[in-house]
Amino acid sequence: MKRRIKRITAILLCLIILGAASPFAINAFVRNYSSKYFLTPDESAALSGVDCILVLGCLVNADGTPSDMLEDRLLTGLELYKIGAAPKIIMSGDHGRTEYDEVNAMKKFAIDSLIPPEDVFMDHAGFSTYESMYRAKEIFGVEKMIIVTQNFHLYRAVYIARMFGIEAYGVSADIRSYKYMDYNQSREFLAIVKDFVFTIFKPKPTYLGEAIPVSGNGNLTND
Repeated sequence: MKRRIKRITAILLCLIILGAASPFAINAFVRNYSSKYFLTPDESAALSGVDCILVLGCLVNADGTPSDMLEDRLLTGLELYKIGAAPKIIMSGDHGRTEYDEVNAMKKFAIDSLIPPEDVFMDHAGFSTYESMYRAKEIFGVEKMIIVTQNFHLYRAVYIARMFGIEAYGVSADIRSYKYMDYNQSREFLAIVKDFVFTIFKPKPTYLGEAIPVSGNGNLTND
């Protein structure tokens, strides 16, 4: 009886250790997998057949201007467009409320930087990184793209996109230092685990809708 109790205890202990270790293993796997597809701007411009540059949204200030982190993503994405890395840009972010709108702020920034509006698409329902990648494939018909976000976020974004069959590459938008990076890193650790599971089961995003090919006119996404 005592031997059986010891065996059960040992099994339970092993399961607890495995359960505690698995998030670290998942993070290590995703980071190792995705890092192979990180490029410099010049390397990304040397790619051929890229459908678009996907700029991932984040905080917009109360006055409608991009936060530092978002501005750096936009500056990097626009630089890639200008050096010919891709002919179109998708601004993917949160526009789920009338009073908060990431994507129009992002497109305005691009237009103010003299990017032709027809080359800038808005994904109004990019409420999460997972949903942005799902919609890039299913709504915009993306087959090959360059993703722009900060380095800590890029591993997860590239991984999700590739699990949807998109030939995705990442360019880091780390132009300056940012506040709350300890929080961002902790949050990202958990988000990698969540989206690793999501890419296995592939739940549908909040919204889908009619296809809007990224090869067409970005003004079709204006609201």
